[in-house]
Amino acid sequence: MPKRRRFKQTELLEERLGQEAIRLRAEAKLLPPGARRETLLRLARQAETGAQMSQWLRSPGLQPPK
Repeated sequence: MPKRRRFKQTELLEERLGQEAIRLRAEAKLLPPGARRETLLRLARQAETGAQMSQWLRSPGLQPPK
């Protein structure tokens, strides 16, 4: 069985998702209105939401249950 290649991430998940959202919005801006454009905008919103959720989960105000 081949060994799995592992990567050490150098950027936080929030940063990577934010960059992906920016890239998707820029790509969608170049397209005419239609299904492909809407799909890219939906993916951008999902990436932004994922970044916000990750940031919220990492926040120091979030305490584990006692």
